[in-house]
Amino acid sequence: MHPEQKKSYQAMTPEQKLQVALDLYQSAKALKAAGLKRQHPDWSSEQINQKVREIFLYART
Repeated sequence: MHPEQKKSYQAMTPEQKLQVALDLYQSAKALKAAGLKRQHPDWSSEQINQKVREIFLYART
């Protein structure tokens, strides 16, 4: 991590850090949905959303 970035994160309040984490999570879900939509153009929005929920529910680090 770049020292400037580290300073920036250290200066954040816990609420700001949580918001950054939530924003990253939402971005990851949106990117996964876009990828699934491209791979499966015939799937409905509900099917895409359900698959994204499944993927994130069972994801492991």
